[in-house]
Amino acid sequence: MPPAADPAFLSVVAARDAIRAGTLTPTALTDACLARIRALDPQLEAWIHVDEAGARAEAAQRTEEAKAGQWRGSLHGIPVGIKDIFDVAGMPTTAGARPWAHTRPVRDAASVQLLRAKGAVILGKTHTTQFAFRDPAPTRNPWHTEHTPGGSSSGSAAAVAARMAPLALGSQTVGSVLRPAAYCGVVGYKGVHGAVSTEGVVPLAWSLDHVGVFGRSVADVRVVLEAWGVDAEIPPGRTMRLALATELVARAEADVAANIQAVVRALAAAGASIEEVKLPASFAEIHDAGTLILEAEAAAYHEASFAKHGAEYGAGIRALVEAGLTRPAAAYVRADRARRRFGEDAARLIASYDALVTPTAPALPPRGLAWTGDASLCAPWSSTGFPSVSLPAGVAASGLPHALQLVGVPTRANALLHAAAWVEGVLAFTAAPAL
Repeated sequence: MPPAADPAFLSVVAARDAIRAGTLTPTALTDACLARIRALDPQLEAWIHVDEAGARAEAAQRTEEAKAGQWRGSLHGIPVGIKDIFDVAGMPTTAGARPWAHTRPVRDAASVQLLRAKGAVILGKTHTTQFAFRDPAPTRNPWHTEHTPGGSSSGSAAAVAARMAPLALGSQTVGSVLRPAAYCGVVGYKGVHGAVSTEGVVPLAWSLDHVGVFGRSVADVRVVLEAWGVDAEIPPGRTMRLALATELVARAEADVAANIQAVVRALAAAGASIEEVKLPASFAEIHDAGTLILEAEAAAYHEASFAKHGAEYGAGIRALVEAGLTRPAAAYVRADRARRRFGEDAARLIASYDALVTPTAPALPPRGLAWTGDASLCAPWSSTGFPSVSLPAGVAASGLPHALQLVGVPTRANALLHAAAWVEGVLAFTAAPAL
């Protein structure tokens, strides 16, 4: 079936509207996604567990309900992939780890439960780096299989990019939603810290963990946020006010920096007011502060199991836990105070704008699967709990996607969604991997 007629290529919003109109059934949409998975996943390895029988049964039920005019909600019949640190009833949760860490939960994670209640069809579990840290998953980038898709939500980003699912859940503690979204040329969003429950999600660092989502448009993200009970109403149109973090652009490689500057020119030509801003002095402390908090909290969660199974941990997560076990309480408190100080300072800076503009990552996806890439430009906003979004912003000469990060403040998360939707409209990105 050519892509133009393949339901797997539909966005969440387009698929939802077609199901409501009766021109598409949840069964046909789910079958199309499963066919893409069967055809492409041997090459990409985005999925660790696909529940074909369960997904078909759910889709059949949603189809019968639709015929009867019984609608569960805004995600009725929409297939979803779930990162394998989220519990899904009846499916294994492996967290990318060895068998001793595997569980088979009987309840959905809170975020999954809400999507299912709105009619979503759960396709299965997507690959994650081990315990959502640095040790890579086997997943390959759909744009170029010799490059990383990013991490830790590797499989979720690749699955959405490869049109195996219109929607997938991920998590972000440092850069684990936005960076793979950038590398895979899809939209990635993480909201305000705590806005979506992490109950039923294997933690990495409680103070920093966010539930996030991958889709093909900002409108797709908004459907999920509304299903979670998060206010996603976009404010009325007005002149877009954007702040440009020039010092973060300066940290990017030349081709990424050039793309950001070209995007900024396009946004200004479309009517945005763009001002260059300097980050507060407290920015100098946020990297070390966030790293220490991550180390200490990861060690607190893993301490008991690490004592028994430390040799079976991957090199990256092992080093993280070992470092965390040495951190004194006083150092943790100082780091937390530095984190809060930067958050307060950054909020004052960004609050008068619709969003802060930065690169999502300082470089295009690295070649090879041994490293998931540099998350340093996403990390500050995970440490502060600020909402942030990555939007695809062009295709490089190498054939890999460019991306743009927009950052908002917790008290004005809707302004960020407004900015993201507006920028998305200006950029009009429609490219997809040639699969």
